[in-house]
Amino acid sequence: MRSNRWFTPWVLVIPALTWLLVFNLWPSINTVILSFTNARPIGGGHFVGLKNFETLLHDEQLRWALLNSVIYMVVCLPFLTVLPLLLAVLVEKKLPGITFFRTAFYTPVVASAVVVALIWQWILDDRGLVNGLAEKLGVISGPLPFLSDQWLLLLSAISLTVWKGLGYYMIIYLAALGNVGRELHEAAAVDGASPLRRFIHVTIPGVRGTMILISILISVSALRVFSELFILSGGKGGPGGRDNSVVMLIQQYSQGFEGNLGYASALSIVLFFVTVVPMLVLARLNRRGAEA
Repeated sequence: MRSNRWFTPWVLVIPALTWLLVFNLWPSINTVILSFTNARPIGGGHFVGLKNFETLLHDEQLRWALLNSVIYMVVCLPFLTVLPLLLAVLVEKKLPGITFFRTAFYTPVVASAVVVALIWQWILDDRGLVNGLAEKLGVISGPLPFLSDQWLLLLSAISLTVWKGLGYYMIIYLAALGNVGRELHEAAAVDGASPLRRFIHVTIPGVRGTMILISILISVSALRVFSELFILSGGKGGPGGRDNSVVMLIQQYSQGFEGNLGYASALSIVLFFVTVVPMLVLARLNRRGAEA
């Protein structure tokens, strides 16, 4: 006779539920609470109402950080949406040695972001590989300030993000391309469609849902960028701190014994809403495309 123990499913769920409550839900709630205080790592704090959010409105560093994050997203989005798809179409073909190229494209993904950023810092330094080679070839007369100029530093970090993310999103596209019916390509070829037209009218519609998913992942990652800008700028956020990202500001305001946890929490809430907006827009576009 089978015993009907109603609590058995709960016994299995409780460990995961406890983990979710302790490490996900409670920190989120605590962040909202702290955003209305002037809490410090040591010594506590007291309720200050909307003062932290009022300070945000006049924070020039935050305006630069938001601008950098938006530029980061706008530049990374097309490159990391289109280039991985083109790579996936190329490496999908069964050609001799194609496994080598798949591995080569994916290698930056498995490498540590910190290690890769340090290598790029060495390459882009005033006395690094790029400047040294360019000077020897006579392309430039003096070193380009890749790591000390505000916009060149931002461009360098974006280039690093694109280079490192190509292989990751290529793998996602490869999985999606496997679901595009081969018969569709064959029918289009019989009708006289060129490879370019087959790519535009067969491949892209077939992976449209995946493109939306990748766009969301890229947008969120770009708005939350940290390692690339932090390491390339030496942790200083570029000249005058104008290459900070929002995550870097949160780290700067919350670190140390005198860190302002209340203000850092308010910045975290701003970052949350900034990342949610592109997610909702892209999800809406995906829904409209599915209904069309």
